[in-house]
Amino acid sequence: MTTIRFKKFKLEAYKPGKSSIKKLKKVIKLSANESALGVSPKVKKILIGKNLNFFRYPDGKSKELRNKISKKFKCDKDRIICGAGSDEVIQMICQLILKPGDEVIIPQFSFLMYRIYAKIIGANVVFAKEKKFKVSISEILKKVTIKTKIVFLANPNNPTGTYLTKNEIMKLRKKLRKNILLVVDDAYAEYMQNVDYKSGLDLFKNYKNVFILRTFSKIYGLSSLRIGWGYGSKEIIKALNIIKPPFNVNEVAQIAAVESLKDNKFISQSIKHNIFYATKLKDFLNKYGISSNKVSANFLLLNFTKCKLKAKYFYEKLKKKGIILRSTEDGYNIKNMLRLTVGSKKENLKFMKVTESIFKK
Repeated sequence: MTTIRFKKFKLEAYKPGKSSIKKLKKVIKLSANESALGVSPKVKKILIGKNLNFFRYPDGKSKELRNKISKKFKCDKDRIICGAGSDEVIQMICQLILKPGDEVIIPQFSFLMYRIYAKIIGANVVFAKEKKFKVSISEILKKVTIKTKIVFLANPNNPTGTYLTKNEIMKLRKKLRKNILLVVDDAYAEYMQNVDYKSGLDLFKNYKNVFILRTFSKIYGLSSLRIGWGYGSKEIIKALNIIKPPFNVNEVAQIAAVESLKDNKFISQSIKHNIFYATKLKDFLNKYGISSNKVSANFLLLNFTKCKLKAKYFYEKLKKKGIILRSTEDGYNIKNMLRLTVGSKKENLKFMKVTESIFKK
């Protein structure tokens, strides 16, 4: 009998936020940090009217999209690479930079795909402790060794919702060795209106040892189309284009992304909606002893330490009413907390009404 040998990885597979509940057809999904307002009307309009040739391969270099990104964000189109979600760009960066035995530093509670892709390569993942669920520069620097090749940093951080200020993140880059690549994930940058915050792209546009990640999955509402992009030195982008799958971003995704960048009105509405309801939800939950992070991205990390109910109990009660939050025990191993995505007006009001009923019992 022939046995096929294959690699066995000592890692936990990524578990996305749940999107369905048995026996319930209608659910309110507040578990995946998706766009509260859906997708831009401009995107819907162009996709309906566009004559799409599905039998043709898409543009493998995403030229039109890269041109639009370049103009929108005032950056060099030759330093941009597009991927099937920013996940794919993370994967390619790990493939390009890492080899077995190298070290990658990741904050204690951070997006799970950084550690997964690094471990697949055979790199050692080193976790830097956080302080009150905020990324700590001093703890990251303590973990640096001669083997350190990449530091991954989501700012604001997922799932904690905390962020490093402009001065803090600049200090980190200054104190890291110059040949360590700092990867800054700007997934939630568009939501950030905090005066002491600056996106990675704004801060490090001209740096060669910083790589920026961006996505169309959050504020632009294109999660299901899987599209994101990365910004780095010309040398890194050139090398990534060699290992990039030839037609990794489909045509529909490219067209939708281009159109979504044109709709400033939709982005503005999304930001205003997020600030209003994130603040409203934070204040509302605080009345029940559920604390959370300062309003930043489009989600809140709910802390039940001072609440009369346990997070797990609250989670299950909501589920019975068709509302799904994100358990932070899966993957992140954060106890007695939940992550809440800011939903639409209707979804937020329903969540608040059900929460009131749970605490009245």
